[in-house]
Amino acid sequence: MDMKQIKSLLQEFDASTLSKLKITQDSFSIELEKNTGVVAAPVMAAAPAAVAAAPVAAVAPSAPAEAAAPAAAHTGDMIVSPMVGTYYAAPSPDSAPFVKVGDRIKKGQVIAILEAMKIMNELEAEFDCKIVSVLVSDGQAVEYDMPLFAVEKL
Repeated sequence: MDMKQIKSLLQEFDASTLSKLKITQDSFSIELEKNTGVVAAPVMAAAPAAVAAAPVAAVAPSAPAEAAAPAAAHTGDMIVSPMVGTYYAAPSPDSAPFVKVGDRIKKGQVIAILEAMKIMNELEAEFDCKIVSVLVSDGQAVEYDMPLFAVEKL
């Protein structure tokens, strides 16, 4: 199961009246439960498929000037976290961030890295947009469906 399928599953589960769901497929297993505030992370029994991993060094959280702007300041479109994990704005601590305020982003462009269970997952834009505000800090823990970027669709 890839991230798009998992995201779709989470959205459908959230909209459904189900309170519990467990899916096991080959070496992949996921268990979801409502009203507990906890969404179980995927469990890989066998070696996972090749995942592009970004270099990981001891990353000290830094607070960019545009980060941590209140989400209420923008009422338009948002790019939200598809999973629980740690947000990284750049591929490595000494690299420039993937995006900054004012950047025009193309669909499929990598805009951040989300670390979950020691796996670095590249977050790609799902549509063309312009970054209005970065709502989280580098190294910050993020939740599923938490707004990461305020954007303006192009």
